[in-house]
Amino acid sequence: MDEQLVSIVMGCAVLAIGIIFAVGHYRREHRRAQLLRQLDHAPVWNWLRHHQHRH
Repeated sequence: MDEQLVSIVMGCAVLAIGIIFAVGHYRREHRRAQLLRQLDHAPVWNWLRHHQHRH
């Protein structure tokens, strides 16, 4: 009974850690996509891109 309880607790802990890592990964990717979208629309980025073509 004790071994079964320890196995269940360890399994739940491993699942919880996996869920935490998955959520963290999803949030990082979502934030990265937002930053790339903002960079694409930034006037400074457009100015730099056009400025480089002149030289």
